[in-house]
Amino acid sequence: MLSELEMVLRLILSAIIGGAIGIEREASNRPAGFRTHILVSVGSTLIMLVSAYGMGESADPARLAAQVVSGIGFLGAGTILRTGSHIKGLTTAASLWVCAGIGLAIGAGFYLGGVVTAAIVLLSLVALGNFEVNVLRGANKLVRVTATDRAGLIGDIGTVLGEYNISIRNVTIDDIKDDDEGSGKIEIKFYVKKPINLNLQGLYDSLFHIRDIDEVDFEDQRIENWRNRKGGN
Repeated sequence: MLSELEMVLRLILSAIIGGAIGIEREASNRPAGFRTHILVSVGSTLIMLVSAYGMGESADPARLAAQVVSGIGFLGAGTILRTGSHIKGLTTAASLWVCAGIGLAIGAGFYLGGVVTAAIVLLSLVALGNFEVNVLRGANKLVRVTATDRAGLIGDIGTVLGEYNISIRNVTIDDIKDDDEGSGKIEIKFYVKKPINLNLQGLYDSLFHIRDIDEVDFEDQRIENWRNRKGGN
């Protein structure tokens, strides 16, 4: 029979591990953060403890524990958001699912497996997250274009990007909300792969020769169309 001290230690260890993973998610401004991961991890540990030690020898611990994995799916689905063609929250949903698994492992007494899994998760979220952004996604750059919506605008921009050997991977369009209703301002995001030797100034000049373009932001270098500024003076 499990002692009360060991039961408390398992719950505390589960809370610490869940909190560590939750802190990283909280720092990344994700919908499920510090408290949510603690609750998922501790709750999973408690359910495993109840199913393994609180329901008698005739009970099957795996049956109740299996429902935790299914139930976390509904919680994880609430963290996944789709905006246009973008889907966000998959990593947070996965971290909740893993937290539930870690909680079950700790509740069952598999301390080594739970701790090692938590270390791998933190490594994946922190170190591999930076690696993904800086290396894997580094080849794809973001070009933001603010313009007045009109027919053929995206085609004109795509033609200019093609002239500079820039490959377009994906395109999204968002309306810009302001005080002037019906202003028709949009923000177009081009996810592109740029060549090694890119004439950035020439690209800006070519883009600003396209009618109705107000601003271009490429690699965090935002430049306003000088023709618009001149026209406003």
